Amino acid sequence: MAKSWSTSVDDLHLDWDPTSGRAGLADALRRAIRSGRLPRGTALPSTRALAADLGIARGTVTRVYTDLADEGYVRTRQGAPTVVTAGEGADSTPPVAPPPVERPRWSLFPGRPDLSAFPRNAWASATRKVPARSPVSAFDLPDPLGVPELREALAHHLSRTRGVVADPDRIVVCAGYSHGLSLLTTALRAQGLPRLAFENPSLWVHRDIATAAGLAVTGVNVDDDGLRVSDLTDPAVVVTPAHQYPTGVTLAPHRRTELARAAQQGLLVIEDDYDGEFRFDRAPVGAVQALAPERIVYAGTTSKTLAPGLRLGWLVLPRFLVHQVRSVLETGTRGVVGVLEQLVFAELLNSGAYGRHLRRSRTKYRHRRDRIVAALPEGLTPRGISAGPHVLVPLPEDGPGEADVLRAARRNSLELLPLGPHWITRAGQTPLRGVVVGYAAPSDHAFEPTVRALTRTFADASERSGRPIRP
Repeated sequence: MAKSWSTSVDDLHLDWDPTSGRAGLADALRRAIRSGRLPRGTALPSTRALAADLGIARGTVTRVYTDLADEGYVRTRQGAPTVVTAGEGADSTPPVAPPPVERPRWSLFPGRPDLSAFPRNAWASATRKVPARSPVSAFDLPDPLGVPELREALAHHLSRTRGVVADPDRIVVCAGYSHGLSLLTTALRAQGLPRLAFENPSLWVHRDIATAAGLAVTGVNVDDDGLRVSDLTDPAVVVTPAHQYPTGVTLAPHRRTELARAAQQGLLVIEDDYDGEFRFDRAPVGAVQALAPERIVYAGTTSKTLAPGLRLGWLVLPRFLVHQVRSVLETGTRGVVGVLEQLVFAELLNSGAYGRHLRRSRTKYRHRRDRIVAALPEGLTPRGISAGPHVLVPLPEDGPGEADVLRAARRNSLELLPLGPHWITRAGQTPLRGVVVGYAAPSDHAFEPTVRALTRTFADASERSGRPIRP
């Protein structure tokens, strides 16, 4: 039976059966070389040291090294270490590198903030302060719902800026919105919820999360006033009322009232407030959650404001869901957000650094939206309110299609997202065509060249498709 032997080469383990003798030891070293555990250039232990490690005769090791040298696996020289030379005559096939993937030079892909604007100094300052101020116990395994300091800071921030009815006991810190939605759908399916409605159109990734949890997914159409609440027939729905993704409309006041009334009568609402901080033409509309806090889940994230790589978001739950979500966390994904990251973000909230970052970003993104809209060719009119990090640009029926625009974008090394995949299509429907332009991602120095690439893309698509965009 093969055993794992530790040698003096960085504690290398050899799967070697002592009864297999010299031939077995040679095979074990060949496998170690072929697998990369002994890469080219590695000095093997001296014959004396390896023999001592393995408890065998030095002459056995000497003969094994000689055999490997003859086969091209190693190089031996008198007075020098035995060195691995895998590939110089060895019968191992070097791995084939995958062909490089050519990434577009410019990107207007939605859902990404300007990562170059991440508040590095504020984050670094908070990272220095938190360990100095925190007791040792703060770095133990946290409450599955999140560290108390962050939940308290979020309760104050959300109440003040978004009008959310929140107290720390109802807040769950999660690894971004997708993780939060996964927690919710898992908990709701366990309670017997059969179906979940989504706005049509909506982000297909989120619908896939609900499907993975075992829920049937249905679509409810969106018009210029937002979700058609009167069309709802399912027991729960996911909505983006402040700035519907991807159409960019906001839920009209009468629809907000209608949705809150339906929630009070038993409908469960999941409010995805993914970019509620970024309203440009007026003060942001408050969260719908405040109208029925015991039937509306409020969800937020730093993915659009700071960086998606932080994997940091939150849920404000109706009281009846807290225990169910806690149970899901305790059985599967406890501690998915690091304690230090939670405490640092709490410091940013409490110090006002996060608020200052939001104000700077709001000003920048407002100017960028204006610049994108001004650069659109005559015949293309954006849809939706002046808000958020993206704008929907519908394509005229007699102009180039989404595929035409995407081909033109590739020719101009521009990354764009079509509207098509967002639709929950039904037989006989002809959904609106368009592209979702995310203007937040480019850094400041790349933004103008990216706008020019967009202008060239529309001109290119118009010319090559044979269906020009007409004023």
